[in-house]
Amino acid sequence: MTTDERELLRETVAALVAKHAGPEAVRTAMESERGYDESLWRLLCEQVGAAALVIPEELGGASGDLGDAAVVIEELGKGLVPTPLLGTTLAEVALLAADEPDADVLAALAEGTAIGAVVFDPDYVINGDVADIVVAADGDKLVRWTQFSAEPVHTLDPTRRLGRVAPQSTVPLGDDPGISDIAAILLAAEQIGAAGRCLELTVDYTKERVQFGRPIGSFQALKHRMADLYVALQAARAVVNDAIAEPSATAAALARVAASEAFSTVAAEAIQLHGGIAITWEHDMHLYFKRAHGTSQLLGPPREHLRRLEPEVLNSNT
Repeated sequence: MTTDERELLRETVAALVAKHAGPEAVRTAMESERGYDESLWRLLCEQVGAAALVIPEELGGASGDLGDAAVVIEELGKGLVPTPLLGTTLAEVALLAADEPDADVLAALAEGTAIGAVVFDPDYVINGDVADIVVAADGDKLVRWTQFSAEPVHTLDPTRRLGRVAPQSTVPLGDDPGISDIAAILLAAEQIGAAGRCLELTVDYTKERVQFGRPIGSFQALKHRMADLYVALQAARAVVNDAIAEPSATAAALARVAASEAFSTVAAEAIQLHGGIAITWEHDMHLYFKRAHGTSQLLGPPREHLRRLEPEVLNSNT
């Protein structure tokens, strides 16, 4: 997509989220049987083509790229909107790595009538409990689980349902195109979206909360704290944008470390700046805090990504 087309895509998704996925709708969705709003999912697939972005046009898709998918995932991340898009997109990328991609399966995923998942850790699979199509990363190969068992896993973050999945019948799919790196980059984009919205909510709150006759946001110390958060977030966003533009194992690891650190920092400060109200069930800030910490451990904690960067650091010093 061109820059203008991508911006239109962002605006379209943002409008759908504003209309159909406000805080009350998110809570209803996360407590539903499938863990997401099925009517919103249909809108995203039918009106936006969200699940068809990375699939070539000849296979029923939009012939988009990683950046297009990242735009949608970031917008959904802003509102902590539960959808099966991330797992489905990863499954599509995995299926496209086959020598002869299954056109029927890809069409179903593109239409949103089938849900996809990719297994990195079988105990914590994104979309695992609702997936119809499951692919597993096995060394440098991909394997499709044609039959499998699945059960939901209850975790810290109620806005993201995970599943425990076990294979019963499998077939080889093809070489791994670096699916874990693609997953890391898309998840980092989601984290940046959520962190940005978390900071916006905090700034808005400090403009409204009054102490000693003044909005607390007017206090110099709090201005400095929020400015530091903004700088940290924008620095992380730049790293993630670079990874989206030029994906690689190193870029993916950098993106995950930067996004995880920025989101966790912003969420922790948001809890502090909101005061006691932030940890009440009725307030949304604790959901951002849980998403920040839950996401930082998903697909491998930051320390694992830091280990992947060690050879790059050592090589740069020699």
